[in-house]
Amino acid sequence: MTPLKILFIAFLGLLAASTNAAGPEPTKTEPVWIAETMASIKSRQFEQAINQLQIANQTTSADWNNLMGFSHRSKQSPDLVSAQRYYETALKIEPSHKGALEYYGMLKLVNNDLPGAEAMLARLDKACFFSCEEFRDLKKAIQDHKNKK
Repeated sequence: MTPLKILFIAFLGLLAASTNAAGPEPTKTEPVWIAETMASIKSRQFEQAINQLQIANQTTSADWNNLMGFSHRSKQSPDLVSAQRYYETALKIEPSHKGALEYYGMLKLVNNDLPGAEAMLARLDKACFFSCEEFRDLKKAIQDHKNKK
């Protein structure tokens, strides 16, 4: 047997042993409050989503702050000041939070702050290794905003 074949067989043996010994990777389940809030957001019940988030009270979570920002920005009478505060908090907690970067960029467009939206896009470009949905969505929104002018 050649040394290369021996190495290959040894590698396969180590791989099989480590997979069997450790078992499958545990799945990370999302907290109930995220699932409930996402269901409310999907059904466009933004006030309900805000109430659910307030009950969950996960103020140190970037996801919580991002969803609060989105819900405040999307509700019937948008509260853009609160939305901005929540997005900024999410980004202080997790500077590369893709959702918060995208949604804060969208808020910047609502406020006609094209340079601010482009700054969020640049941050998203760094956060997304090989592009991502958040990057593509914000890039398209920026292009649409430019085309309206």
